[in-house]
Amino acid sequence: MSKGEETKSRILYQAAELFNQQGYAGSSMSDIMRVTGLQKGGIYNHFQSKDDLALQAFDFAIARINQHTRFVLRSKRHAVERLQAIISVFSSFAENPPIKGGCPLLNTAVESDDAHPALRERAQQAMNSWLHLIHRIIETGIKKGEIRSEVSADEIATIIIATLEGAVMMSKLYGDSIYMHRVINHLNEYLETHL
Repeated sequence: MSKGEETKSRILYQAAELFNQQGYAGSSMSDIMRVTGLQKGGIYNHFQSKDDLALQAFDFAIARINQHTRFVLRSKRHAVERLQAIISVFSSFAENPPIKGGCPLLNTAVESDDAHPALRERAQQAMNSWLHLIHRIIETGIKKGEIRSEVSADEIATIIIATLEGAVMMSKLYGDSIYMHRVINHLNEYLETHL
C-alpha cells in the first residue's frame, strides 16, 4: 500500500468513527481536521468534498462489518448455525464495535432519513445487502431441508435485523449491554424452535 493509500485509509477510519459518533451534520470540517491531524488541503487531496468523504467513510464502516461477518460465516455450513453466527457477530459489536459509536447502518439511516438523500440511499443499499444475505441463507436452508419449508425468509430477516438494531439502540441509550444479551438469547432460542 502506498503512502497516499495509507493516508486515505487512515482518514476514512477516523472520519467513519467521527461521523458514527457525532453524525454527519454534527461533524464540521474542523472536527475532521482535528481527528485526522490534517489540514483541509490534505483531506481534499483524497476526497472531493465532505459529502464524498461521508459516503466513502460509510462504505468503509460497512466493509469492516461485512469483513467480520464473512470471517465468522466461513466455518458454518448449517443454515441455523449461519444465522446464529450473524447474530453472534452483532453481539460482539455491542462491546467491541469495529467502528466506535454503535451501528453505522442504524446511525446513518436515522440521521440521513430526509436530510441527506445520498447517504440514505447508501444506507438502503447496505440494508438490502444484509436482508439479501439472511434471505439467501434461509432459502438455502429450506432447499437443504435444514429449515422448515413454510418459514418466510423475508419475515425472519426482518425480525432478526429489527431486533438486533433495537438492541443496539437500547444498549447505547442506557450504556448497558444487557439489552443486547437478552436479544441474542431470544433470537437464538427463536431460531432453534421456529425454524
